Amino acid sequence: MSGLEAKIALIMKNSPVKLILSKQAEKNSELKRVDILKKKAGYQAAQYTKTQVFHQNLSEQDVEKFCCEMLQGKFLQLNAWDNESEHMVLISKNGKVSYKSKAAAASVKISENHNKTKDYLIPEGRIVPALVDMGIFTPEGKIVNAMYDKYRQINRFLEIIDDEVKTLEKKSLNIIDFGCGKSYLTFILYYYFTEIRQLDVRVIGLDLKRDVIENCSAAAKRYGYDKLSFEVGNIKDYKPADEIDMVISLHACDTATDYALYNAIKWDASMIFSVPCCQHELNSQFKAENLSLYGKFGIIKERMAALSTDAIRANLLEYNGYKTQVLEFVDLSHTPKNLLIRAVKRKNIPVKNKREALAEAETVMKEFGFQPTLYNLLMQKKEE
Repeated sequence: MSGLEAKIALIMKNSPVKLILSKQAEKNSELKRVDILKKKAGYQAAQYTKTQVFHQNLSEQDVEKFCCEMLQGKFLQLNAWDNESEHMVLISKNGKVSYKSKAAAASVKISENHNKTKDYLIPEGRIVPALVDMGIFTPEGKIVNAMYDKYRQINRFLEIIDDEVKTLEKKSLNIIDFGCGKSYLTFILYYYFTEIRQLDVRVIGLDLKRDVIENCSAAAKRYGYDKLSFEVGNIKDYKPADEIDMVISLHACDTATDYALYNAIKWDASMIFSVPCCQHELNSQFKAENLSLYGKFGIIKERMAALSTDAIRANLLEYNGYKTQVLEFVDLSHTPKNLLIRAVKRKNIPVKNKREALAEAETVMKEFGFQPTLYNLLMQKKEE
């Protein structure tokens, strides 16, 4: 047994609840990070590329082999947490293996008293099937120590939605979740609406991947969520059968977010919650003659384009009668995409304010040569 295998075998002996492979051996590697979480039966690895995530179920023995393979050419660091300790394996540039550990109390272990001081929308002790399947709760509803950050992030996401939902007089809602993916948050939202807020909701999750939709449909049936359904479909041309009250769009890539927002506006949805992702469109259009500094450095240009994309989107929502906020939202996968657009339809926004919002967006567009998809869709609709 090599030194690396021995170190990983030592870690796995304590049945860690979470492992993270990071620090790419090759900077241009397509694979960016791997998260491995303990499930009821074995483990699940989430392999992240720049734009996608791939899941793989592993046995405990598989995890040892998997980590060894990943640390031989793809990654240089492994962090793992069990209920007592945090472990770290580092691979130097010349291949030397080093190992260290420290008490979990200094890293991920959370005291019971600390948990009880928080007033979360989903408190510890509730049995939420999706949270159990995600490995955040034990089957008894206890928070898994190493998953406390994700538990807190999920509750923060619910709080952002609850700020608006708790004041609603309407007791039934039709909701669309565009690009729902594996739908962990969709399931949690359904639980929040039905069990916490006691609302009568009809939720539809939409995604392009048929296998994902089939798995989500099976999970909804298993959970007994009879008014949560999933459909294979494209954001661009989706036509709902009923009036839509809320549109959710989490990580719809690039212009897919624009189509989600456009549909929400077109349907006169009361509430919109969007976490944009991969804002590439304006980066390719970026021209800064008067402000050339912003286009001089690649990373600055990329971030300016991404921020401009969401600033313009927010203003276009205001132009269409929405009270709009751009909030910081720490994503569950800890990506740099940490902005959430919250827009709520208001009837009393002055026409002057709407025009100013459009003018501000158009000024930025003119300065940098931008032609955003959402703007073009809205102007085409206006001309029809």
